[in-house]
Amino acid sequence: MEPRDLSSHTVYQAGRGVEEVARELGLDPDDLVKLASNENPFGPSPAAVEAIKAAAESANSYPKASHADLTEKLADEWGVAPSQIWLGNGGDGVLDYLARAALDPGDRVLVPEPGFAYYAMSARFHHGEVAEYRLSKADDFALDAETVLGDYDGERVVYLTSPHNPTGGRFSLDAVATIADETDEETLVLVDEAYGEFADGPSAVELVDERDDVAVLRTFSKVYGLAGVRLGYGVVPEEWADAYARVNTPFAASEIACRAGLAALDDGAHAEKTVETAAWAREYMSETLDAPTWESHGNFVLAEVGDAEAVADQLQRRGVIVRDCSSFGLPECVRITCGTKAETRRAVAECNEVLAE
Repeated sequence: MEPRDLSSHTVYQAGRGVEEVARELGLDPDDLVKLASNENPFGPSPAAVEAIKAAAESANSYPKASHADLTEKLADEWGVAPSQIWLGNGGDGVLDYLARAALDPGDRVLVPEPGFAYYAMSARFHHGEVAEYRLSKADDFALDAETVLGDYDGERVVYLTSPHNPTGGRFSLDAVATIADETDEETLVLVDEAYGEFADGPSAVELVDERDDVAVLRTFSKVYGLAGVRLGYGVVPEEWADAYARVNTPFAASEIACRAGLAALDDGAHAEKTVETAAWAREYMSETLDAPTWESHGNFVLAEVGDAEAVADQLQRRGVIVRDCSSFGLPECVRITCGTKAETRRAVAECNEVLAE
């Protein structure tokens, strides 16, 4: 007995962790700065930490009340019906729910290249097929309707990442609307706004009330610093609302995750500090790093450094972990997460020394 043929499936490559690198290089974990996974350098909101501690005492209960409370709070914030909020075990869990709701075996999806590997992985898990639209470095990774529609061929789901990982660019709301207008009626335009809080612009949620072919993905992993508890959500058209109960896993988000999410939403000061520091760090890296960078609307910056693997390796040995973007098909680039001011200054200084060598 063997599993089904998984030869067309890729393996998700996460950024390297502090403990992993410290063990490998014989370094003190406390001396390392991890700027590889676009995590919040300030951690979770203190209010969320307290909520997690309090929720631990009721972890024996299924999260029915907290799930409803968080769904209603998010619905109120976005001005939609609670049934339009799909909670998931991280943003990737929501991607799986939408794939289950949208894809019949053999249906095709259109994903960005470079881009988040899990779009294609989720589609293939659900017996879909994958096509790509190419974001070209020669065009500064332009995110516009023409780039997407030029490779569109009737796919069932079109994935847009805004802000885009790893480049940091974003789609305008007009571009999203144009893509939705010019694709088939049965095509879902899924806008991944995992980094949306860092961008100075409107959310595609504005389009969800107007149309039945646009959905938006959001997460608590980035600005809210809750990557470790795995909590994300989708905002879907009203016509899609009833599908959630038919495709989600029982109790899709845990009691601890829901309570942490509720507390994080109430701590606006923590989110504001995170966004403001990321904006400072983006500007600092753009102005100070001795390498070409691209304008970013996320909490990271993409830099062209030549041999990304070699540069990332040397930086690790100096105690700074960045993301080698070879797995994105960009072997000449690294992605540097926006850290605290001290972490960002250290990363730039170390990177400049490595590049000078």
